[in-house]
Amino acid sequence: MSSAVDLAFGTPRYGFNFQWMVSWEEGRAPEPPDERALDWLAKQGFNFIRIPVDYRFWTKDFDYLHPDERMFEHLDRYLDAARSRGLHMSLSFHRVPGYCINGNNLERDNLWTDVVAQDGFVHQWSLLASRFRDVSSEYLSFDLVNEPPKIGARDFTRDRHEAIIRRVVAAIRSFNPDRAIVIDGLEEGHAAMPELADLGVVHGTRGYQPMTVSHYQASWWPPGMTFPEPEYPGTVWFDQPWDRDAIDRFYAPWREVEAKGNRIHIGEFGCYNKTPNDVALRWLTDVFGLFKQYGWGYCMWNFEGTFGIIDHGRAGARLEMVDGYLVDRDLLDLMLGSRV
Repeated sequence: MSSAVDLAFGTPRYGFNFQWMVSWEEGRAPEPPDERALDWLAKQGFNFIRIPVDYRFWTKDFDYLHPDERMFEHLDRYLDAARSRGLHMSLSFHRVPGYCINGNNLERDNLWTDVVAQDGFVHQWSLLASRFRDVSSEYLSFDLVNEPPKIGARDFTRDRHEAIIRRVVAAIRSFNPDRAIVIDGLEEGHAAMPELADLGVVHGTRGYQPMTVSHYQASWWPPGMTFPEPEYPGTVWFDQPWDRDAIDRFYAPWREVEAKGNRIHIGEFGCYNKTPNDVALRWLTDVFGLFKQYGWGYCMWNFEGTFGIIDHGRAGARLEMVDGYLVDRDLLDLMLGSRV
């Protein structure tokens, strides 16, 4: 295990995703860091934020090689806000040149097959590696590409993924050999990558299984609208009933990668607010219990909003004012109790 990885993730990291720069629209400016929320995280003992970003904030007309680097100043501010509170920041490309798990049709090129997109992907990470070369991995990691697709989708293969990941890791390390790097699992974050177990990076997975529970009535994901109201334990997904043992089996390939000397981190997890509260809490109790058993850190999607801990809008949740926020008390207790 590299010293950079150990510095960044040797102590499990717990926190939330913040969507300040996650989705570009014409005329939309990045949001400033939410200082109040970061104060709250630090006070509760959380130590991690993940910042998903969209490369279009600094790239115009698919000119990947000439980004407006003034936009990186927003990333500087996010990092400064996190470091000043002792929080680690993971910078995550949610939309990269040629790929995004949501709205991929907006991309002109294909990251997995087109050299122009691959060159742009490597170039932009190289710029960021150079910009932050003097920042310790204690405070900053790079999460390369959010949720690569399923095998066969968009001409995606394991070999193509492995080649571009190895290339961009080498490029980053040419500027800063001590940068902690995170790679997301395949199959939209869920499939382990033993072929990259030698790379000396953090392997990032997800905490959404079974999706019949976590994504019930999620309108942006068409299958979510077809599920019956979930039960847990017992909901059926991929032709099997799910309970704690089934979730444990799902993570077995990740524990095998971990056994080869790698850190595992849950880059996203959460439960959409349409799932009945009692079902959500039973499922989350098992999920958090397994994370604690494994000693894995996690990052909830998100802090405020329909998957979060603040203002999620789930009927029946027990709300309590905690340091200025109206919080889902039971969910917060589960999170606090799951840390090691």
